[in-house]
Amino acid sequence: MKKIYLIMCILGIALPYYHLILFLSSNDWSMSGFWTEMFSSHPNSMISMDLIVSATAFLIFLLHQSKTKKINPAKYLFCLCVVGFSLALPLYLYDNHE
Repeated sequence: MKKIYLIMCILGIALPYYHLILFLSSNDWSMSGFWTEMFSSHPNSMISMDLIVSATAFLIFLLHQSKTKKINPAKYLFCLCVVGFSLALPLYLYDNHE
C-alpha cells in the first residue's frame, strides 16, 4: 500500500504542475487570468470548491493531529501550500501507514 501512496505523491506533483506549465506557457509565463479561468464555468467552480473544502478539512485535521498525536505538520502544510492537496494527503498517508 505504501508504494501506491508514493506513486500518488509523484502523480500529485507531476499532473498539477504539468497543467500549470501549460497554462503559463500559453499566457507568456504570467499568472494573470488564472483565478478568473479557475472559476470561469460551473464545472470548474465545482471542482475548485471541492478541492478548497477538502484541503481545508485536511488542514483542520492536521492541526488537530498535531495537538493530539504530537505530530509535526510542517512538512504537510508546506506541501499543501506549495504543491497542493494532491501531494499533501498522499504524503500524510504514506508517512502514517501502518
